[in-house]
Amino acid sequence: MAALRALRKSWFLWAFAAAATTVATFLISYASYEARELERAAARAALYRSTLVSALRQVQHLPQILASDPTIIGLAERSDVDALNRRFADIVAASDIDALYLMDTRGLTLAASNYATPQSFVGRNYVFRPYFRTALAGGRGEYYAVGATTKRPGYFIANALRDRKGVVLGVLAVKVDLHPLQAAWRAGGESVLVANGDGVIILSSDPAQIYRTLEPIAAARLGVIRAARQFLDQPLSRLAWRRTGANRWRMNGLDYLHAQVDIGRLGWRLHYLLDDSRAAQSAALTAIAGAIVFTALLLIAALWRSARLKRALSSSQQHRRALRRTNLALEQAQKELARATKMAALGQLAAAVTHELGQPISAMRNYLAAAEMTRDPGAQQAAIAHLTSIAQRMERITRQLKQFADPAPSRSDLVGLDEVVEGAKLLLAHDLAAGGVALRIESAPQRVHVQGDRTRLEQALVNLMRNAIAAMEESEDKHITLSIGVEGEWAILSVTDTGLGLGEKSLEELQEPFHTTQPSGKGMGLGLAITAAIMREHGGELSAYTTRGGGACFSLRIKQMCASTPGDAPIHEAAQ
Repeated sequence: MAALRALRKSWFLWAFAAAATTVATFLISYASYEARELERAAARAALYRSTLVSALRQVQHLPQILASDPTIIGLAERSDVDALNRRFADIVAASDIDALYLMDTRGLTLAASNYATPQSFVGRNYVFRPYFRTALAGGRGEYYAVGATTKRPGYFIANALRDRKGVVLGVLAVKVDLHPLQAAWRAGGESVLVANGDGVIILSSDPAQIYRTLEPIAAARLGVIRAARQFLDQPLSRLAWRRTGANRWRMNGLDYLHAQVDIGRLGWRLHYLLDDSRAAQSAALTAIAGAIVFTALLLIAALWRSARLKRALSSSQQHRRALRRTNLALEQAQKELARATKMAALGQLAAAVTHELGQPISAMRNYLAAAEMTRDPGAQQAAIAHLTSIAQRMERITRQLKQFADPAPSRSDLVGLDEVVEGAKLLLAHDLAAGGVALRIESAPQRVHVQGDRTRLEQALVNLMRNAIAAMEESEDKHITLSIGVEGEWAILSVTDTGLGLGEKSLEELQEPFHTTQPSGKGMGLGLAITAAIMREHGGELSAYTTRGGGACFSLRIKQMCASTPGDAPIHEAAQ
C-alpha cells in the first residue's frame, strides 16, 4: 500500500509539473509572439499612412498652382463664366480630382467643373465652410466634409484667387474623392480606419464604421460641426469599442492588437487593427510542443524506472518516435515564426520605398499639372526639364535602395560641394516651402571639391535635410543652415537645424537601419543608415552633435581634392 501511495504521489507531482510548464511556456511564448505581431501592426499602419499621405500630397499644391495660372486669372477678371466652366471641366477630366470651382468673396459659386450636371455647384453658396474662410484670409484651406450639394464626402483644398494687382477675386477650391483609396483598403481584407481631430471616423475599410465617433463629442464642439454642415445630418453616434490594454482593442466581440500613427494633416490619426488569434495560436502550438517534450522526458524517466534492462530497447524506440514528432512540431512553429518575421520586414521595406519615392512622385505630379495648365512654350520646356530631372532622380533612388542591401561600386568624379547643395535644394524646395522652413547657405571662400559620386553625395545631403525638416515640425523657429567648410585635408558639409537635437540617442543608434526617433509612422529610419553607408563608400565619415541652441548638427566629412576660384556670395539665404 505504501508503494502504491508513493507511485500515485509521484505521478501527481509529474502531472502538476507538466501542467505548470505548459502554462508557463504558453505565457512566455504568447508575450514573444504578441511583441512580433505588434511590430507587424506598426509596419502595416506606417504603410497605410504612406498611401494616404501620398494621395493627399498629389493635389495639395494644385489650387495654389491654378490660382497663379494667367489664363484662369484673365477669365476671372473678365467674368467669362462660360470659358471658366469649360476650362475647369478640362482640368478635372485630365486629373484625379473630383471637382474644381471658383467662389466670389461672398462664397457664391461662379464657375464649376460640374456646371453641366444636375448637381452643379454653380449658384451655390459655401460661405459656411471653414476652408472658404481660411483661403479668403490668405491661407490654404483644408477640410474633409460631406458635400452639401452632392452628399458625397471629399477632401477640400482652397486658395485665394487674385488679379494681376493682387486684389482678391474669390476662392479657388478643389474636391478630392478618397473612395478609391477606401475600396483598396477594403479589398485588402484588413481593419483600417482614420479619425479626424474630433474623433469622427472619416475613412475605413468597414463602411459601417464611417461617421461613427471613437469618443463622445462635447456639445459645444458638436454645435460647431453642425454649423459648418461638415457631416450634414449624420447622427455621429459612438463606435462600440473599448480599450483592453495599452495596445489592445475589443470590438464586435473580437480582440485586436492596435497600432496608431498620426497623419500630420488636420489632426487625423490612422488606426490599424490586427486579429489577436494568430499570436494565441502560435503560442498554443509552442506550448503544446513544449508539453510534448516535457511529457516525453517524464515518460522516459518512468519507463526507465519500471522496465529497467528488460524493456530498455523497446522504451528507447518509443522515446525516439516521440522526440521525432516533437521536433517536427517545433520545426513547424519555427517556420511560422520565420514567416511572421519576413512579413514584418516586407512591410518595413515597402514603407521605406514609399518614403524614398513619395516626394519625387509628388513633385512630378505638380510639374505635370503646371505644364498642362500653361500655354507658354518656355514654361512647358522648363517643366519638361524638371520632370526629366525628377525621373532620373527616381531611377537613382531605386538603385540606391538596392545598393543599401547589396552595395555596388559607385562613380568617382571631381564634384563641387556647392553643386551637391544646389541639387538637394532643388529636390526639397516643396518640402521646405510646405514646412515653412528658412534655408541659409554658408559657402567657403573658395569652391570645395571632393572625389566621388555626385548623386550619392546629393542623396546623403537630402537625407540629412529631410531629417532636419521633420525634427522642426513642432518648432516655432524653423531654420536650416548648410555650411561648406574645410578643416585641414577634410572638406566638411554640415546641416544645422533648430529642432529637438539628438536627445539621449547616440549616432550609432540613430543610424541603425529602421531605427527612428520620430513618432510611429512618420519615418522608417533608413535615411541615416544610407547616409553613413555613402560616407563609408567615399572614405569619409558622418558625425553629429546637439548644438547649444538645442538643435542638431550633422556633418559629412570627406577628403578635399582641390579648391577653385572664390564664390560670388559666401553667405546667402533662401526664404521658403
